[in-house]
Amino acid sequence: MSEISDQIQTLVPEYVRNLQIYQAGKPIEELTRERGLTKISKLASNENPLGPSPFAIQKMTNALWDVHRYPDMNAYALKSSLARLYKLKKENIILGNGSEGIMAYIARAFVQPGHEILTSANTFIGFYIIARSVGANLKTVPLTSDYRFDVEALAKSITKKTKVIYICNPNNPTGTYINKKEFDYLMSHVPSHVLVILDEAYFEFAMGKEDYPNSMDYRYDNVITLRTFSKAYGLSGVRIGYGFGHEDLIANLTKVKLPFEPGTIAQMGAAGAIHDKPHLRRTVSNNQRRYEETFEFLTKHEFKPIKSVANFIAYKTGSEEASRYMFDKLLDHGVIIRQLKANEMPEYVRVSLGTKREMNHFFSAMEEILPEYNKRYGRPKA
Repeated sequence: MSEISDQIQTLVPEYVRNLQIYQAGKPIEELTRERGLTKISKLASNENPLGPSPFAIQKMTNALWDVHRYPDMNAYALKSSLARLYKLKKENIILGNGSEGIMAYIARAFVQPGHEILTSANTFIGFYIIARSVGANLKTVPLTSDYRFDVEALAKSITKKTKVIYICNPNNPTGTYINKKEFDYLMSHVPSHVLVILDEAYFEFAMGKEDYPNSMDYRYDNVITLRTFSKAYGLSGVRIGYGFGHEDLIANLTKVKLPFEPGTIAQMGAAGAIHDKPHLRRTVSNNQRRYEETFEFLTKHEFKPIKSVANFIAYKTGSEEASRYMFDKLLDHGVIIRQLKANEMPEYVRVSLGTKREMNHFFSAMEEILPEYNKRYGRPKA
């Protein structure tokens, strides 16, 4: 390391120096350049394979004529639509560049170096990065044997130092969820001074479950709900998420929020998407059909997929080496999946649920690589 680099490092707090850079799924363009493939199915990032709503596209296209103006800082149109849909006041709503943007506001507003943040192992790594970036002490408990947040362990782990509890429901990367009874149990043990972040990025895929605890059915002053337009609404590329909470919580988040986030295109896209209920129904329907086919395929080939209520399935390979081999060989066939080493699940991989064509591509590529894969690694033990 050069003298200049050493000097720069001294400017950076230790808790930032120790962070690992988030590794996103491999872009289609990069794989095309690297391997010269023309048939590519990106099944790594839990995106909506049907794309955005035509209404969203129309509103974003019309908004292009106004990009020389700053965005509406109060996002009147979108907040009004969200307020009507969820029977809230606009003062209960905050917007951000994806739900991760709002997580960053929360960390900025409520967390100081040394504060304790409690969550689970094997959950959304983006939140880990945000928590550590402000010098918080991240405390995790293991998942249950069926890969779900362990609410009893979380409740027992709350201390006087606990400032924030993060719950990803459904959880990424496992696709599992805590039910109403479990959520009620956890909240009965959470002191009023502890902020609970309820990350419902995959809510639209889970909302049909009768025992799923839809946060809109509750009113806790110390709970903030996070949702996104990146997943079911197909707007990952414009980065827009939203949060619901007590107006005092939202007011304090607004103080630390950058004034013109999210941008005009994102606001208009979300305003169009939220009204296109048929597109959302098609998305959820496609997801359910592809889930059933993919779960059956993986089970037939003696893998151990985790039952998911989201738009992806994680399944066990048995080892980090086997996961890396499967990832690389599927890449050779133009199929991009996700290794889960960063989630501290190196013996698992995750496949997002795409269109029927994309999943057939995944199935055929798996059939091609499995004979050699089986010779090398066999089937993972339970």
